[in-house]
Amino acid sequence: MPLRVRNLRLGIDESEHALPEHIARVLGVRHGDILHWRILRKSLDARDKDDLAFVYSVEVTVPPDFTQRLQWRHSEDVAVIIEPYVEPPFHMPEPGREPLRHPPVIVGSGPAGLAAAYFLAQYGYRPLVLERGKAVRERVADVRRFDAGGPHDPESNYLFGEGGAGTFSDGKLTCRNSGPDVRRILELFAECKGKPSVVYEHRPHLGSNRLPAVVKAFRQRIERMGGSFRFQCRVEDLDIVDGRVRGVCTSSGYIQAEVVVLAIGHSARDTYAMLLRRGLPLVPKPFQFGVRIEQPQENVNRYQYGEKALEAKLGAADYCVVVHGGVDLYSFCMCAGGYVIPSVSEPEHFCTNGMSYSRRDSPFANSGLVVTLEPEHFGSRHPLAGVELQRRYERRAWKLGRRQYLCPIQWARDFLAERPSRGKLPSSYRRGVVSAEIAEVIPPIILQALQRGLPVLDRRWGGLFLREATLVGPEARGSSPVRILRDEQNRNCPGFEGIYPIGEGAGYAGGIVSAAVDGLRTARAIIARYAPLDKP
Repeated sequence: MPLRVRNLRLGIDESEHALPEHIARVLGVRHGDILHWRILRKSLDARDKDDLAFVYSVEVTVPPDFTQRLQWRHSEDVAVIIEPYVEPPFHMPEPGREPLRHPPVIVGSGPAGLAAAYFLAQYGYRPLVLERGKAVRERVADVRRFDAGGPHDPESNYLFGEGGAGTFSDGKLTCRNSGPDVRRILELFAECKGKPSVVYEHRPHLGSNRLPAVVKAFRQRIERMGGSFRFQCRVEDLDIVDGRVRGVCTSSGYIQAEVVVLAIGHSARDTYAMLLRRGLPLVPKPFQFGVRIEQPQENVNRYQYGEKALEAKLGAADYCVVVHGGVDLYSFCMCAGGYVIPSVSEPEHFCTNGMSYSRRDSPFANSGLVVTLEPEHFGSRHPLAGVELQRRYERRAWKLGRRQYLCPIQWARDFLAERPSRGKLPSSYRRGVVSAEIAEVIPPIILQALQRGLPVLDRRWGGLFLREATLVGPEARGSSPVRILRDEQNRNCPGFEGIYPIGEGAGYAGGIVSAAVDGLRTARAIIARYAPLDKP
């Protein structure tokens, strides 16, 4: 009889190996009566600094003759809920019958593209993944050269290359949704050289140092199942006749295809322009814009853990903050023990992002502080107006960075006082920083939100939020400002048979897991319609 036990607490000094004994005591059975158990969810309860605890939800299987009536039980004054549990199964459809003459082409190897390719390959469709950048090993080398002061490569950088922007995006595997599709994606990450705990942790985190190996493992699995990859192969046009795609024109030549999956990522601005010229339905959508705040990690630890030095047991502390107002200001992609990185795809533009390694051992914490810009804030009704807004401020930031991709930076208190910052400012940004007026690289609506919200956050934190804090920016690539319309039933772009927009770049996801789930669901729709290709 499967059960779910919720709100099971373990002290931070207790081992997870003690969970079976706790479960048995709560259920009123012997340890040996438990046939199977697994963790469904784990989170840290830090509300009481003197009583920190991990809270678990577990699935338990007991013998069929277990007939004890389900009831509320109490352990350490916290309600433990025991209830029947049946997890919805993960399913894929039976393959369709419509024939395919050519393998499906997937444009982009980010989380959405990799997930779509994985499931199509698993079911015999031999997908071909086209990636404008380089394979991950060469890409990592290019990124390191740039960080050391080398030239910017517009096709191999923090945004373009195997794994997409997700490869250098800190490796957070959080997702607002749940269910069998999310679980299957998390299981895949765990299987592809990730950590088993990412399946159940409340805020699973791999770290940017782990992601290249995860991405490579994904590719190798896809290749073993019959899929293939072409790197440094940029899609430059679509061959569309009478509303049906026939192939793609690339920097490496023409490729025939009846199915093209657009997993282009949120920074493929030249691809957006090409799709618009081709007449695809692109519309502006809301997106996040702001700055990145960098603070001593010690300040965050003290606020979250109190005076007890718990970092060795719990790791670097993170946070999630919001200030409500006319326009809400909120944290985005908080990187505990992390680094500020350049989110740069186009030459002569500059934008920030954050990452951290698996150990989260940098002395700095950084987080986006953003607002959601609506299309009415873009200054135009053009489908790419949000892209042009991003470009406008990113060009300013590049110029403020001495046209060398240095990072504009300002003490947070100087920003509020509207005065320039003097002297050398600390930062984890490796290429170098330059003192600048951060107000110049953000729109007025964001400036006002920061001026209102930063003092509120500092008061909540008792002065720790802004103590030795700096602002860098802009932070403009949190999500796509464009949506490529599609039919939510068949996932096809209306009026363009065989074109399937997916992921962040298409405007349907907001993170690694949600993008991968979107890719999975589109693969499911393709499988349900088309017959697999014959094995070679």
